[in-house]
Amino acid sequence: MVTIGITGFAISLALALVLTPLVKKFAHRIGAVDVPNHRKVHTRIMPRLGGLAIYAAFTACILFLLPWLPDGWLSSHDERLIGGLLTGGTLIVLLGALDDKFQLSAKLKLLAQIGAACVVVFGFDVQIDLVNIPFGSAMQSLADWIGIPLTIFWIVGVTNAINLIDGLDGLAAGVSGIAISSILVMAALMGQGTVVMISAILLGAIIGFLFFNFHPAKIFMGDTGSLFLGFALAMLSMLGFKQITVVSFVTPLLLIGVPLSDTFFAIIRRWVQKKPIFEPDKGHLHHCLQQLGFSHRKTVLIIYGIAGFFGACAVVQSVISKSGSGNWITFIVICVLVFLLQIGAELIGIVDKTRRPLLNLLFRLKTQADSRSK
Repeated sequence: MVTIGITGFAISLALALVLTPLVKKFAHRIGAVDVPNHRKVHTRIMPRLGGLAIYAAFTACILFLLPWLPDGWLSSHDERLIGGLLTGGTLIVLLGALDDKFQLSAKLKLLAQIGAACVVVFGFDVQIDLVNIPFGSAMQSLADWIGIPLTIFWIVGVTNAINLIDGLDGLAAGVSGIAISSILVMAALMGQGTVVMISAILLGAIIGFLFFNFHPAKIFMGDTGSLFLGFALAMLSMLGFKQITVVSFVTPLLLIGVPLSDTFFAIIRRWVQKKPIFEPDKGHLHHCLQQLGFSHRKTVLIIYGIAGFFGACAVVQSVISKSGSGNWITFIVICVLVFLLQIGAELIGIVDKTRRPLLNLLFRLKTQADSRSK
């Protein structure tokens, strides 16, 4: 398992390093470029389609390694997983590439994403059918009428969450890489060789691309990359509902804590401001941090740190939830994270610059405590 993982990581890393400059030239040639506007933070025309290099490196490495795997390495479920990931991922990459070139409508992209999710569910029978609910008894079976729409919703939701945070050089790739690393660690601890292999290969492709995408970026991943990484992360983290990365429904949510919370606060922010939910704005986490005075690079590194914290929580949660105190640990983790998220959101003004209900409450409590002590 370790040897295959290391080999896959090295091959995909090398392929991404070689393919990314070629994709950059190709993007310029066909006019798949990102032009600066009032919402963008870059000031010059940048080639897009960088995600094509990640996808090509990942797919080529998977296809190269499959014939070399020992007999019996892949179960029937593993084969369906890989087939669904490659097939659905290819459809998602085609969608992203067309959007990078022609700027497709949001409705069309959403329909195509639902279509790719349906291919995974109905074409390869990959879906959430077991879930462990805190304070419940062992694994709970889900009926198809719940599991199928839940799976489609999860895939589409995570795919778009990664797409929404793709606003700074190296941000979406780095956050995705941290989440994939967390999945890799948990899969290794649970002896899930196939997920270790897939995660290591994808991580190698991401790191290879980051050599060209970290600030100052030479190429953007575009929707080709952000949608593919979101789709791949949805597929891998979704397995946490079943048998691989977690024994609690909380852990998959922790794995995508940064994009999930940013998306949640974006919806709340637009609802508070009476704006359409899908209307783009400059109120995302990375925008708020830059408005506080952090540089481009420091903003990305801060978000990396937050993503790393979520990933560490996911790993710890997946391990300790096996014990008898796992349910209470899950409950405590949820309460602490919700509290920290609300405090952080109010401090940086990600929802509203003036409304700070929790901070005001804490300030009043502190004032009352100080007056009593006197």
